[in-house]
Amino acid sequence: MLDADLKTQLQAYLEKVTQPIELVASLDDGEKSRELEALLQDVASLSDKISYARRDDDARKPSFAINRVGTDVGVRFAGIPMGHEFTSLVLALLQVGGHPSKAAPELLEQVRDLEGEYVFETFMSLSCQSCPDTVQALNLMSVINPNIRHVAIDGALYQDEVEQRQVMSVPTVFLNGQPFDQGRMTIEQVLAKLDTGASQRDAEKISAKDAFDVLVVGGGPAGAAAAIYAARKGIRTGIAGERFGGQVLDTMAIENFISVTYTEGPKLASALEQHVREYDVDIMNLQRASKLIPASEPGGLIEVQLENGASLKSRSVVLATGARWRQMNVPGEEQYRNKGVAYCPHCDGPLFKGKRVAVIGGGNSGVEAAIDLAGIVSHVTLIEFDNQLRADDVLQRKLRSLANVTVVTSGQTTEVLGDGQKVNGLVYKDRIGGDSHRVELEGVFVQIGLLPNSEWLKGTVALSPRGEIEVDAYGRTSIPGVFAAGDVTTVPYKQIVIAMGEGSKAALSAFDHLIRTSAPAETAAAVAA
Repeated sequence: MLDADLKTQLQAYLEKVTQPIELVASLDDGEKSRELEALLQDVASLSDKISYARRDDDARKPSFAINRVGTDVGVRFAGIPMGHEFTSLVLALLQVGGHPSKAAPELLEQVRDLEGEYVFETFMSLSCQSCPDTVQALNLMSVINPNIRHVAIDGALYQDEVEQRQVMSVPTVFLNGQPFDQGRMTIEQVLAKLDTGASQRDAEKISAKDAFDVLVVGGGPAGAAAAIYAARKGIRTGIAGERFGGQVLDTMAIENFISVTYTEGPKLASALEQHVREYDVDIMNLQRASKLIPASEPGGLIEVQLENGASLKSRSVVLATGARWRQMNVPGEEQYRNKGVAYCPHCDGPLFKGKRVAVIGGGNSGVEAAIDLAGIVSHVTLIEFDNQLRADDVLQRKLRSLANVTVVTSGQTTEVLGDGQKVNGLVYKDRIGGDSHRVELEGVFVQIGLLPNSEWLKGTVALSPRGEIEVDAYGRTSIPGVFAAGDVTTVPYKQIVIAMGEGSKAALSAFDHLIRTSAPAETAAAVAA
């Protein structure tokens, strides 16, 4: 199952296992069960602390448990955790095997203190780059607290269960048999839902913090770069963001990040966070800004209020809140969001195997999505508002070569249809002839660009008609001491490498602002030196 190179790499990791673990499989006579057994036997052969057994005692076949011998510690996978989930398998082996987690000690203690019984089930797909974070978070929680159990289920392998439980997007998490949440989740996010007092405690801790020299709002490439450049100046730096990595977390293949021929969004996001943590930066994750209050006098403190009620103050601020998927804003879209309406073809595509879907948008992302989905689903209808596709010629040629793809141009989607539980069609209008057409399908993938995350700044900072923060060549906004960078700004070409450069520039501009206005004593001394 594993090639020689992968075995060598895995064997090196498994040397960190300190306690004996057992791989217990539940199998049937199918091909997937044979593949899983081969994988587990390969893993067991790489360490004398790992054994393999077949018991067939779980209803889901194929599935397997990783158990710490003689204890209640363990996790379960229903499926074959390869693809993006191979990392989840390796971490589960290490953590069940006694290797300590790198998570913050106070976070682990909060997990240990949870009372009650929790049985989590996560439906994921092996091609989903968002799923591993959720799987790994819940796996680690089940290792730390014996009252927590978790099974990661490959939705493509258990289609009947997906249908019965109406899972229309991944990751989808159930707790004690009931829907719990959808989308990427970290341990902090899981705890915030389980521990209802956590948000208020966080707000109190955040509000008690001293003023920063530079406060970065947003944790994407622009925000990470700004935090690093500010911290390297030796000034008090904080970063508050809704999720570290931002939109990069939802990006699959990255092949144009200079000097790195290929990487994937979650890997880059993790590297960004690790780099920021190398410096003395106060990282405040899972925090969404709600209001910006300019300084009342030149050189005074700028205030950023957060949705949880907390308030932060800083001598300068870098806004790097990025952008999000643009919605169609048609009837039925919100009602059937995650019930057939999706925004990530890589994540949710496998759930629509053999079904009919539509892709809305004829740019590069839309055409790429249609090409990828055509290899999974029975038929793809691509609908583009313009009278021609806008994707690169090479992508258009590939798209038109596929027999199970229909391309509609000059089409305006007007409604998403459903039966109250899930999508069963959509309606689009021919913009030339004016006729309306209904398409019977089970999924709608929206790929029509991005919207800047700037609503909370309306009436405070000058915005363009598109809602982007207006900045000059130095990243300065209309408010003294407030700078901006990345996809939320008017800087053209929304690219990772450009966002990083703009974030770095905004931090340098913020530092220049500080030393020319009310710079703190330690900064002035550093400049003088």
